[in-house]
Amino acid sequence: MKRQIIKIDEEKCNGCGLCAKACHEGAIDIIDGKAKLVREHFCDGLGDCLPECPTGAITFEEREAPEYDEEAVQRSKIAKALEKHSMGGGCPGSAAMSFDKAADEPAAGQAAYAAQSAPVSRLAQWPCQIKLLPPQAPFYDGAKLLVAADCTAYAYANMHEEFMKGKITAVGCPKLDAIDYSEKLTDIIKNNDIKEVTLVRMEVPCCGGLENAVKKALQASGKFIPWRVVTISRDGKILD
Repeated sequence: MKRQIIKIDEEKCNGCGLCAKACHEGAIDIIDGKAKLVREHFCDGLGDCLPECPTGAITFEEREAPEYDEEAVQRSKIAKALEKHSMGGGCPGSAAMSFDKAADEPAAGQAAYAAQSAPVSRLAQWPCQIKLLPPQAPFYDGAKLLVAADCTAYAYANMHEEFMKGKITAVGCPKLDAIDYSEKLTDIIKNNDIKEVTLVRMEVPCCGGLENAVKKALQASGKFIPWRVVTISRDGKILD
């Protein structure tokens, strides 16, 4: 198709990289000291890069070019964020860590008192969102994996004690995130020593996407791992 797209004059380019940083779509790379439009289908033609160029090397032109692919841009952004996270970069708040829950367990003589005290969090690691979880981490070793829909923790009052306790928790909502979780879950199951998988979903149809993602991940991992599905009703009851 013929559309407006940027043009980079390599003779004028000094390789400063400001245009690549300004391009929110990730269409520009610095190669051999020069800016290059390496992903034409990532260029939206809006020109955020133009005012950042100190040498005037970037202009608009109208020519035959692939159609702007917003979905590909979003997939690339997610992949880069996950790569940065797995390398220890990215948001400090999403750095992977495990929690020692053994100290939270009451001694035998304290059981009656503990039953009347404040509830204890059973989240065993951080982060817990599927999109943020690293593909590999020490807390997966020999772990039981819980994949849970976001809403289950709000609908089912005893989520921590009945389902999260003793497991690594991965939560998500396929309707809100609008991505295929199966790739991330496949990486986690395939590349780590996962002993079993429990899926806790809501009764609503959109949670079927989460169940399908778990099924696809188990099949793609090539492993035979025990797994089960638990469905929670909207009024907080276990249906099966």
